[in-house]
Parts: sequence; structure tokens; C-alpha cells
Amino acid sequence: MKRVGFGEYGGPDVLRLEEVEAPHAGPGRIRIAVRAAGVNPVDWRIREGQMLKAHPIELPAGVGLDAAGVVDEVGEGVEGVEAGDHVFGEGIDTYAEFAVLTAWARMPEGLSFEEAAGYPSVVETALRVIREVGVRPGQTLLVSGASGGVGSAVLQIARERGITVIGTAGAANQEYLRGLGAMATTYGEGWVERVRRLGDIDAALDLAGTGVLPELIALTGDPRKVISIADLGAPEHGVRFSGVAGSVPDALAEAADLIARGRLHIPVEQRYALADAAAAHIDSKAGHARGRRVVII
Repeated sequence: MKRVGFGEYGGPDVLRLEEVEAPHAGPGRIRIAVRAAGVNPVDWRIREGQMLKAHPIELPAGVGLDAAGVVDEVGEGVEGVEAGDHVFGEGIDTYAEFAVLTAWARMPEGLSFEEAAGYPSVVETALRVIREVGVRPGQTLLVSGASGGVGSAVLQIARERGITVIGTAGAANQEYLRGLGAMATTYGEGWVERVRRLGDIDAALDLAGTGVLPELIALTGDPRKVISIADLGAPEHGVRFSGVAGSVPDALAEAADLIARGRLHIPVEQRYALADAAAAHIDSKAGHARGRRVVII
């Protein structure tokens, strides 16, 4: 089968489209014929060697955690799913024609494979950081870098829970944030004062890693009220860096429920062919997304 892999850590140029043997579903796992794979910042962070402690891997390695596709192999002990089912979830080396999933859920009716591939990691992350930052209904949450996949999920889940959200993003994404139920303002010079004019901040999330942690601490008054998923230097500021996933099956089940009820929608901003995975990583690292990027198989 074809997959995207790399034999050394480095820039996007280390990625190769290669022929390898297809994996098989072991106990408690399923294999899917991948139709689309989600592109996440953790993908290029792993490729660059930034995540060796959290995600130790053996080289050469494949790429990708999220995917949607058609079940074609069910491992021992797995119940409730069979060949031919359409599922989305998290797994191993998902930029490939076939991939093994470790957690999955049935795709909600009407959701395309491309859309479904964009949900797993971002929804798990969104649910986790909302929980970890301790924000409650009636309080106000500031989201720095709010227009990407995780931000899009955070805004909608927070809205569903009765949490007021202020989001920062580029000028082109202001209406997008407002459409997701947030108050919006641009980043750049004077952004702290613009946020203050919108309301008092009870908690804050750093989703972009753009060096704003001191400002987020000042706005909340306490580093313990700030969580980052993008700034590896967060602990130096007394801020928690959130990088360890919670229950992915529970997150997928909640995502499926929210999607089915029309309470969660993350658009696909850009699609890439499997051979263009390097371009997907370059664009992901550049940021400024509105929704999700996916690799089409």
C-alpha cells in the first residue's frame, strides 16, 4: 500500500510517499480503508522531533493520527462494528491507504469522509482543555488563535455549555468566529485592551503558540487559569501545557452526538493529495486556518 513516511527528523522535505506492507488489526483494533486523514500540528511536531517524550517513535515511521474510512478488518474482541461500516477516529500512520484505528465511532449520517477526518483529535483536545482550565457556565473564556480546528470546536462546545467566549484571530476570520457564537477581536498591537473592552476574563486558552502567555496571565490574573497546547515553554510561565489525551472514545461519542444534533460543525478549509503531504504540513505550521485541513486518499 502507499503511505507517507519519513526516515529522519527534519523539515517537510523528509516526507516520502512510499510502498509498505499494509498493517493488520490486532486485538481491540480495527483496520480501515482510509478515505481522508486529518492534518494536525502534532503531525509536523512529531516529524520535527519535538515530541520525543510524549510520542516516542521508531524510525522509519509513518505520519498521521486522525482518519475516516471504511472498516475492512476487525480485530479480536471488537464488538459493535463490522466490515463496511463508515467510521472516524484516531489511529496509527493514517496518511496511508490503510490504517489501524485504536479508537473510533460511527460517522453521523450526512457527514462526508473529508469532514469526519477533521474531528477526532481536535474535539478530544477541545473537550480536554475546557475541562482542564476549569471554566464554568456563566463565565468568560478567552481563546487565543480561535479560528483553527481546535478553536472552532472550543467555541461551539463552550457555547453549548453556556460559557461566553472571546476569540482572537486574523481580520479575515472575525465573522467566522462570530458565526460560531463568539465575541471576536483581532490580534496584533492593542489586542489586550480590545479584549478588556469586551469583558472580564475568567480563563484563557493558548491554541496558537504565538508568545502571548504573559498577556493571557495578566488578563486572567493567574497562570493556573491559562492552558496552552502550542507553546512548549508554557511551564516556564507557570502555565500548564496540555498534551496528554484523555478518553478518546468518550470524546468521539460526544463529537458524534453534537454533530448529529447540529451543534458542532468544523469546515474543511483545504484538501491535499497523499503525495502533497509536505505542503499540508507547511500550511499547517503557517497557521491562519479557518477550520481543518485534510489529506484525501
